[in-house]
Amino acid sequence: MSDPLNAFCADSDAYLPGAPDGPLAGLTFAAKDIFDVAGHITGCGNPHWKATHGPADATAWVVRTLVNAGATMTGKTITDELTRGIFGENMHYGTPRNPRASGRVPGGSSSGSASAVAGKLVDFALGSDTGGSVRVPASFCGLYGLRPTHSRIHLDGMLLQAPSYDTIGWFARDAETFARVGAIILPPTAASPRPRRLVIAEDAFELVGPDVRAALESAIDSVAGLFNSRTTERLSPSSLEEWSGHQQILQSREGWLSIKDWLDATNPAMSFEVSDRYVTARAVTDDQVAAAQVGRDSIIARMNEVYQDGETVVCLPTTVGPAPPLGQAVSDRHTLRLRNSALTSIAGNTGRPQLTLPLAEADGLPVGLSLLGDHGADEQLIALAVELAASL
Repeated sequence: MSDPLNAFCADSDAYLPGAPDGPLAGLTFAAKDIFDVAGHITGCGNPHWKATHGPADATAWVVRTLVNAGATMTGKTITDELTRGIFGENMHYGTPRNPRASGRVPGGSSSGSASAVAGKLVDFALGSDTGGSVRVPASFCGLYGLRPTHSRIHLDGMLLQAPSYDTIGWFARDAETFARVGAIILPPTAASPRPRRLVIAEDAFELVGPDVRAALESAIDSVAGLFNSRTTERLSPSSLEEWSGHQQILQSREGWLSIKDWLDATNPAMSFEVSDRYVTARAVTDDQVAAAQVGRDSIIARMNEVYQDGETVVCLPTTVGPAPPLGQAVSDRHTLRLRNSALTSIAGNTGRPQLTLPLAEADGLPVGLSLLGDHGADEQLIALAVELAASL
């Protein structure tokens, strides 16, 4: 297929025709190159990984389920190396273009998937989200994107980075298509009552600049119209940056353990940024992990208080701003990654679903507004997105 966006893996021809009949018949999709397709090597964004692994024996559950529902998989998409990035630049395969923000990154690590959907090469695409790898590119590319409730969607047949944080998500340009996909890959669960209270996360909005806050204001008002009440609340008794720090420690330890043996055996070439993250992860101590787990437990307890009425959705910015320019200095990227992680770690640490909505632009560039629901409220969030889209 034509790929003017450098979204697809040029060294993979994974193609799966959809079943002729099914609820997704006629739709096309792409899958981040961390999902197995039988007979094809899963490249994971690094040529040394691809050279040291054989073809997959089976197709990932989520890919197989979508194809059986009628959707046609057209190919695999570029990812940040081993999913250890948040901006979408890959030193080996290049950076997928952001069709909504020329000269700016698409976001990662599900960069190619977001690019392919935003550029209308496919109707929807699969990504993964550990520290924000669906939510961030969705925000940067003006798309719907969900980090589902942790463990809602089967992870078999995909590269695992940090299992206690890893999730599978997806992108779409419109709420209706997004909902059709969710109806297929989200396992059935007991119906929950419609949420009635919207909590504006004050400390989350303090992390964005005044221009981004102003851009999101009308979107917040539109979202608030779906609820009976609207309140403002600080989520963290300390700081969201501290909350993010706990995830950085725990995710780093899990990420190191997931890849350590292969790194030792292969000594692969990697970008400075990805290498630096593994060097940092290797240095994490058991005491740091124990302290971070205590911190994570306190975050879970605090957010359980926020959701104790069973009727609450939290509203927050998806990212601290629009997509940064291509080729930004590594030191600047490090700071920006940590700032965005302060927003994305709330869902990550608590395992709750977060849906980003493409409702705003700052200086003509997309910036997402997120709804964070209680455990298992994925369908509620998607229903709210569909209702909101119909009203705008």
